[in-house]
Amino acid sequence: MSSKQHFNAVVIGSGQGGTPLAGAFAKAGKSVALIESTHIGGTCINEGCTPTKTMVASGRVAYLARRSQDYGVNLPSAPTIDMKKIRQRKRDIVDSFRGGSERRVQSSGIELITGTAKFVDPHTVTISPSSPAEPEKTISADQFFINVGARPTPLVLRGLESVDRTRVLDSTSILELDVVPSHLIVLGGGPIGLEFAQLFRRLGAAVTIIQRGAQLIPREDPDIAESMTEILEEDGITILLSTKATSISTSESSPIVLSVLSSDGNSHELQGSHLLAAAGRVPNTDILAPKQRTNVPHIYALGDVKGGPAFTHVSYDDFRILAANLIDPGPGRAGREGMKRTTKDRLDCYVTYTDPQLGHVGLHEAEARKIHGDENVAVAKMPMAYVARALECGESRGVMKAVVEKGGEGRGRILGFTCLGLEGGEVMAVVQMAMMGGVTWEGVQGAVFAHPSLSEGLNNLWGFLE
Repeated sequence: MSSKQHFNAVVIGSGQGGTPLAGAFAKAGKSVALIESTHIGGTCINEGCTPTKTMVASGRVAYLARRSQDYGVNLPSAPTIDMKKIRQRKRDIVDSFRGGSERRVQSSGIELITGTAKFVDPHTVTISPSSPAEPEKTISADQFFINVGARPTPLVLRGLESVDRTRVLDSTSILELDVVPSHLIVLGGGPIGLEFAQLFRRLGAAVTIIQRGAQLIPREDPDIAESMTEILEEDGITILLSTKATSISTSESSPIVLSVLSSDGNSHELQGSHLLAAAGRVPNTDILAPKQRTNVPHIYALGDVKGGPAFTHVSYDDFRILAANLIDPGPGRAGREGMKRTTKDRLDCYVTYTDPQLGHVGLHEAEARKIHGDENVAVAKMPMAYVARALECGESRGVMKAVVEKGGEGRGRILGFTCLGLEGGEVMAVVQMAMMGGVTWEGVQGAVFAHPSLSEGLNNLWGFLE
């Protein structure tokens, strides 16, 4: 490469939005560079969805093995955990996914540059190489696309410098544990904290969750959070709500001694073997954009870095929006004028991979009431214990909940849906399709679903509409 090379498009970060976007530009005949500081695939493949859900699957097998007698299956002995094998299985699947992404990049005509990019002017970046033996590169481009993702929120806690840092983990470093903690203390009651808390409880650890707020998973409706709390406590996890950590230390008897303060003013100490800081993730820059455009017209942001819901499927849809508007604008819609796709009507959907899963799409109850008014909102809620398929599988914990519009032009419209239950994410997707197609709750109620299926519960849910 010459000392300075020019491209039509430069994508910084190879996440689930950046990599296909670079490929789409290359396919359109544009010169494209993809800059990546570490591994192809971004957070999802390397430190997020792929490794965590792979390990969650191991935890589920351990959970079912311990429950085998409930199903009339008597195992010769209690299951034992091989943490190194769990870790290796996770590494193998990550390597496989990462390798697939690398092969697609290599075969697409994209110029892959390894290193860390830094803007020197609106059209130029310098790239510090990963290897000190390589020279710094400078490249320019007509357009830049920032897909640099997010990182775990750093832990700030008095006394942290005095503790063995190998025992203070974040959502990335915990994936490399080769032992099951004897007692894992989790700071944070959001999705990341809950997934790891339940996983390591199922692998045999004692687990305590410390949550500053009055409920777990704060973005959820209080009744859903309460149901989740009951499930995790049933699994043997200790949950301390309205509690904050004030300092950390070590002692002769315990490598982690955490001082906590509850909302009533009482303080006490918890002893643990490991601490997980699970207070979420922060974007690697502060660039925000409703149509993925920054305040510089030719520089766009996509994925976690732009703010908003930090999900892989959102990042991928960001790619589709940009590709539709910038690569194939269509007749009479050249450039950025007349944008064909935006984020405006994109349904917010996600799944928290606890077991049972928590799948959600659309508005939560409080949001719906604020937007549409109490008089125009009705709620239907039904225990998963009323779903035949869940009972047959011996996994009937949780609840389905739907929020609908009662009157006006939108009468019968489904505004939001939550399924905390067996394969809750898959049940949620059925309702999501109904919402996308404009099917009312009456339409879903009257649908003929296969029997017995989890989605069949959607026939009965509306009988609980209030």
